[in-house]
Amino acid sequence: MPSHTTGALTGGRARQAQAAPLPKRRPDRLPVRTVPSPPLQSQPSDDAELHRIRDALDHAAHAGLARLTGGLSPAAVFDAYMDWAVNLAISPGKQVELAAKAARKWARLAQFALRSATGGGTCEPCIEPLPQDRRFAEAEWQQWPFNLIQQGFLLQQQWWDNATTGIDGVTKQHQAVVEFISRQILDMASPSNFLLTNPVVQRRILETGGQNLVLGFRNFLDDWERIVRSKSPAGVETFQVGRDVAVTPGKVIYRNRLIELIQYAPTTDKVRPEPILIVPAWIMKYYILDLSRENSLVRYLTDQGFTVFIISWKNPTAEDRDLGMDDYRTLGVMAALDAVIAVIPDQKVHAVGYCLGGTLLSIAAAAMARDGDKRLATLSLLAAQADFREAGELTLFINESQVHFLEDLMRSQGYLDTRQMAGAFQLLRSNDLIWSRLVRHYLMGERTPLNDLMAWNADATRMPYRMHADYLRQLFLDNDLAEGRFQVDGRSIAISDIRAPIFAVGAERDHVAPWRSAFKIHLLADTDVTFLLTTGGHNAGIVAGPDNSKGSFQVLTRSAAGHFLDPDTWTRIAPRFEGSWWREWTRWLSSHSGEFTDPPSIGAPAQGYAGLGDAPGTYVMQA
Repeated sequence: MPSHTTGALTGGRARQAQAAPLPKRRPDRLPVRTVPSPPLQSQPSDDAELHRIRDALDHAAHAGLARLTGGLSPAAVFDAYMDWAVNLAISPGKQVELAAKAARKWARLAQFALRSATGGGTCEPCIEPLPQDRRFAEAEWQQWPFNLIQQGFLLQQQWWDNATTGIDGVTKQHQAVVEFISRQILDMASPSNFLLTNPVVQRRILETGGQNLVLGFRNFLDDWERIVRSKSPAGVETFQVGRDVAVTPGKVIYRNRLIELIQYAPTTDKVRPEPILIVPAWIMKYYILDLSRENSLVRYLTDQGFTVFIISWKNPTAEDRDLGMDDYRTLGVMAALDAVIAVIPDQKVHAVGYCLGGTLLSIAAAAMARDGDKRLATLSLLAAQADFREAGELTLFINESQVHFLEDLMRSQGYLDTRQMAGAFQLLRSNDLIWSRLVRHYLMGERTPLNDLMAWNADATRMPYRMHADYLRQLFLDNDLAEGRFQVDGRSIAISDIRAPIFAVGAERDHVAPWRSAFKIHLLADTDVTFLLTTGGHNAGIVAGPDNSKGSFQVLTRSAAGHFLDPDTWTRIAPRFEGSWWREWTRWLSSHSGEFTDPPSIGAPAQGYAGLGDAPGTYVMQA
């Protein structure tokens, strides 16, 4: 903190001299000469001490409050609701519209109740739930009085959607915040969540003689114990890393304080000369790309004749609090790239980034292009963003107040905890990931069997304080990468400097990296861009094994000299294909690769990249 010092000027002795005496005249005074004194040393001021006390108190208060709110800033929420409430209060036209809508909805509900009463308890609904809303799909919800309950709830939900949107003067972000929070409150208050208003649960009680509630209470106690003891969710033990998942054979050939680099053994007699380096996101364990044999992307690539390397990130602790974004670039991407080139010299590399790993890879590739480093053959970005202006609901609370609040929380811990991140992602799909799960586990007394992807999702990682603060401010808050302000080694970088061809993948139901946001790579890159849009979400859409017959995708290439297509036009003209997008991607990789050759050795002992142990390594095991 800047300190304030006070100083005092001291006057020197005033020397008085008399002129020679003149008759009948008083003596004149000579000018006073000030003698400078040595400067006083600076002393800490009361203000500086007050500043330190203020910061300590504010930091402690914010960190404590953030733990209670899950990292959500009350100031950010209050600001949004005040903007909405004030503008609604001064909009009489909107108030009249809402009153009229409320009256019509009450009339529709009354008519529905009358038809239901006179029709034997069933009739056509007056409002249908959204296609993705499965809470009231069972037949019991169509019987009196539960049909009236669920219809009244859906009408109320629709009214609140009207009430939180379309108000003149409310900022776009504040409207989205109010709409999001109101939706969370309504989802929590849904009649499907309560025993007295859920006919499916009541039927289950009659069928089991109440044993479902006993089992549900047992599930609740088990979950509570696991949370208190920081244990994994029930069922995770079925998928042990290195035994059931992450089983593709390979060796750890390099390790530093942040990463382990795994090189996988070849499964074909001949391989492509260009290796593949995969950069997963640091908020996840890498083995999402090496799950079971049938949906392991790593295994699929090796079976197609590629030599695959992948980064396994360390799970950071409070000791790693000062690791920043540039550390993740240098100790992560660049260190791994150096190792790959040492093992397979004189070949360019197919670089692949998933989620935040794709963002980090884009930063590294742009810096390499700026500096004349031409070691990349291609760049593949899977569900990754470089422009964060429309990055979905995760950006709703990203403003100065929220970021500062999170910084206080992370500064006290040294990292952002796994549960705090998981809670944010679950809220994006609260019906599926929170409330329906609670009903199934605690009211129905059932346990949802975990699959490999769900078990991986429970194996989360932390994020260091400095890195996540850099990420939130420079990318989410300020959008520096897309707007040319992001600096590497003191100089700005730009995605437009990249000349390697790009293959970008978006997923239709991605709530983390919305595909329209990933699509903006067309606006940032001046090279050939192949964009592929697949069905599914952020994880299931990417982990779509070659036997996935239910999926489909659209794909289209824009050359460096081609014209821009907006997302809506792109979806109209891009051809659609059935099956997994993995095959299309490996065809593209093969078209940018050389002829098959003999597989390389594992590691490069002469260059210091000897085998340090079998895959999956040690970092992935860190809790």
